[in-house]
Amino acid sequence: MERLIDGAKRLGLPLTVEQVACFQLYYEELVRWNRRVNLTAIVDYEEVQLKHFLDSLTVALALEGMPSRVLDIGSGAGLPGVPLKILYPDIGLTLVDSVHKKAAFLHHLIDVLGFEGVEVIAERSEKLAHDERYRQRFDFVLSRGVARLSTLAELALPFCSLGGAFIAMKKGEIGEEVSAAANAIDVLGGRLREVKRVSLGEFEKDGWRVWGEIEKRALVVVEKINHTPQRYPRRPGIPQKRPL
Repeated sequence: MERLIDGAKRLGLPLTVEQVACFQLYYEELVRWNRRVNLTAIVDYEEVQLKHFLDSLTVALALEGMPSRVLDIGSGAGLPGVPLKILYPDIGLTLVDSVHKKAAFLHHLIDVLGFEGVEVIAERSEKLAHDERYRQRFDFVLSRGVARLSTLAELALPFCSLGGAFIAMKKGEIGEEVSAAANAIDVLGGRLREVKRVSLGEFEKDGWRVWGEIEKRALVVVEKINHTPQRYPRRPGIPQKRPL
């Protein structure tokens, strides 16, 4: 796990021996389950360290204070939620994915890692956000590459408590996407706090450059300043088909 250890240290997030062991076990279970469940196209040892684990840890750069409750929408293989839980074991984490096979992997992974304070839910976000046990209950809601920002805002902001925030992990040129989401963010009770660029391009070891694509990554942070109108999110599929 040298690439992960080095990258995390450069982010100011040094990992303990126990945390590194968790990431190693995570990798092994991810690859083993991926043979029968489509979790990820990336299985190379170094690529997983960088493109999955280290990338997920960058979300910590946008956190303000230690959150008590975190929700990961469209968690899939557990990214970015599980790496964040490894980094901060005391957070309460809820992982949501509508695909039951992926949720089964997450249940297994949490058991193998021996984590407490983690809930896995196999449900559409559009439905779950109308459950009062989860609506406006989370300090931070995370999403990694699920949909466009205007759609994500409708899926995520209903879960955020007042004063909380939604963090979308994005890559590429996102200026137009952020501008197009302004109306949705406003309607749903949010306010754009910042677009935090994440650059790991300076990470070089023995002349080997750590994946240049990361230079165009960003964390879009939307704070929750007003209650989300009760009608949102709309029924499953509508936020994607007809963004606000």
